[in-house]
Amino acid sequence: MQFGFGAPVGGPLSRPENLARIAAEGEATGYDYTTISDHVVIPRDIEAKYPYSDTGEFPSRSRGDRHEQLAAVAFIAGKTSRLRLVTSVTVVPHRPAVLQAKMLATIDVLSNGRLTFGIGAGWMKEEFQTLGVPPFPERGAVTDEYLDAFRELWTKEDPRFKGRYVNFANILFEPKPVQKPYPPIWVGGESGPALRRTARIGDAWYPIGTNPQHRLDSMKRFAAAVDRLRRLTREAGRDPSKMGLAYRITSWGRSLPDRADDGERRLFSGETSEVIADLRAFRDLGVGSVDFNFEGATADAMITNMRRFREEVLAKV
Repeated sequence: MQFGFGAPVGGPLSRPENLARIAAEGEATGYDYTTISDHVVIPRDIEAKYPYSDTGEFPSRSRGDRHEQLAAVAFIAGKTSRLRLVTSVTVVPHRPAVLQAKMLATIDVLSNGRLTFGIGAGWMKEEFQTLGVPPFPERGAVTDEYLDAFRELWTKEDPRFKGRYVNFANILFEPKPVQKPYPPIWVGGESGPALRRTARIGDAWYPIGTNPQHRLDSMKRFAAAVDRLRRLTREAGRDPSKMGLAYRITSWGRSLPDRADDGERRLFSGETSEVIADLRAFRDLGVGSVDFNFEGATADAMITNMRRFREEVLAKV
């Protein structure tokens, strides 16, 4: 099992010296990957519902200054040598398809094949409107078509594509990504369309457990969703045993209620020993990657929390 940490791309910890230090210390401490989130702009007035809280309110701490995701990924790549770089997640419709494919291929080449492409269709209608991208209601179809276009560009010597949103032919697209056939695609989201997208094109499923519409906060719920994914993968003509599982944990420990609202024990709640037991159960279910968000008012504080968690929890899994 591999473990990751969230890189701060907004606020004081995202200053170049802090971000570089946190990434380098995370690598030195033994974390396998870092995650980098994606918002290009944060509208002042957001009516769209944030999918990962019961209130639907976008977290206030996320509303400040924020780096562009792929530029931040490239920066972190230059400050590390082993750490994998996971986009968590890229809102696929936010950037033009051919340009986005080129940026991702460039990152993979310049990082010596360390990119993992976590993807999602997006949730913030107002951000879509500001960016002037295809209409928000069409985001699922746009995401699927862009992913098909990316694979064409990344794998074909003479890439050609004719779709509703993307068209190209008679072009050179080099260099290709270092990883073959292309960087791993982790599909975020917990809904039916997200599971079907994972089954069709994903290398791994990458949910968050706190979506109130599709809760995955008990082992019973998560295992049932994994069973559904494996069935969908089989129906898509792919081998379910080769489908990876990843999971993003936003909070853990005694701050969480002991029970999920299905009456089962809340995943990653309680004492350190219980968090360790849940991680071991995830490993036994086939989850290969789990990442965490660490708090800290300063870089020193965040690094201390990362080291302590590594020693007290992850080393015992």
